[in-house]
Amino acid sequence: MQQKCIFLDRDGVLNRERGDYTYTLEDFEILPGVPEALALLKQNGYLLIVVTNQGGVAKGLYTKTDVMACHQKLQEGCGNLIDAIYYAPSHPDFSESLSRKPDSLMLERAISRYSIDPSRSWMVGDSKRDLEAAEKVGVRSVIVGDKYAPGSYTWQLHDLWEAAQVILGGGLKSTV
Repeated sequence: MQQKCIFLDRDGVLNRERGDYTYTLEDFEILPGVPEALALLKQNGYLLIVVTNQGGVAKGLYTKTDVMACHQKLQEGCGNLIDAIYYAPSHPDFSESLSRKPDSLMLERAISRYSIDPSRSWMVGDSKRDLEAAEKVGVRSVIVGDKYAPGSYTWQLHDLWEAAQVILGGGLKSTV
């Protein structure tokens, strides 16, 4: 039987978006409500898979080791609930890659490896390219954060906690 999944962008969804690359442990800050939202989604039978562009690797700003250290901090801070983390170390100025969103290869690999049913799955992102990657593989999506003007997207929510409520059909409820 195919599984249902929540695909998650990293920067701006799981950790604070700094407007610059986030690659040091000191700068890597898990957003409020993220561990609770992940636990709620996991309790409801969803796989949790991170798909993140990390173009700073191709630019030489940081290393794959830096990325892995941040992902370890993310796992530890979220109770090791994340099933897999895919990242694209390429950047169009330095190296082409179908993995990098808005392309969908990271999602396609996860769908194949984990036998995921796209029609029962969601992407939670904070940028248009996250939604475009999801659309290419038939996964519904929501956008979180404040990068876009209110009303720009049908499911435009404050954060991952609100997204979890919508995905689970509970509407919008406060974390308080």
